[in-house]
Amino acid sequence: MPVSYMWLAHSGIWFDVDGHHLLVDPFLTGNPLAPISADEIKAEVILLTHGHGDHLGDTIAIAQRTGATVVCNFEIGNWLMARGVTNVHQGNPGGWYRNDWMAAKFVQAFHSSSLPDGSYGGQPGGFIIQAGGKTFYHAGDTGLFGDMALFARYEIDIAFLPIGDTFTMGIDDSLEAARLLRPRYVAPLHYNTFPPIMQNAGAWAIRVNNETSAQPLVYDPGGFFIVD
Repeated sequence: MPVSYMWLAHSGIWFDVDGHHLLVDPFLTGNPLAPISADEIKAEVILLTHGHGDHLGDTIAIAQRTGATVVCNFEIGNWLMARGVTNVHQGNPGGWYRNDWMAAKFVQAFHSSSLPDGSYGGQPGGFIIQAGGKTFYHAGDTGLFGDMALFARYEIDIAFLPIGDTFTMGIDDSLEAARLLRPRYVAPLHYNTFPPIMQNAGAWAIRVNNETSAQPLVYDPGGFFIVD
């Protein structure tokens, strides 16, 4: 089954799975690098790694317009439902969300999580995503942790890893993460949106080639990659 993805800048990913649409962390409004607006994007499922505004982003508006199922932790789910989002699947690390064309497992991340009004956002996380016969790991916002090695058993096709430093792991730790995860490809997230997280993705890609077994994927926001 064909699978492609578009990087929406920052940590946003938009998957097309044989005509089905999956969004992760749709921060578009207020994102200076966003290649598409919130009112034109399609979604059947939205995965949220945590509650910070640069990840939760346009979730409410997109979910209300499209009817998408929002997959998130318990606390974020309660917050969204109180604001009119009716189709919510709540979970926590270890659990799965499944439908007839994709599955996503909640996994841990080392970060913080609050919601735009300052309320508690629950446990931050990432997702192991299975769709179209391919497996993806979206790390969310996280530092490096050794249990990433356990995720290698899923035989990850693409690992999406933050490289921005300051609020997440930086380039050095992302390379160690790639060595633990052993994906076919690795793509950078959470960089260059704002001054504190500026990075040279070209230099990162050279190091991925030289220091890991993965191939780097560096695209401008809005670029599509078809997963073979």
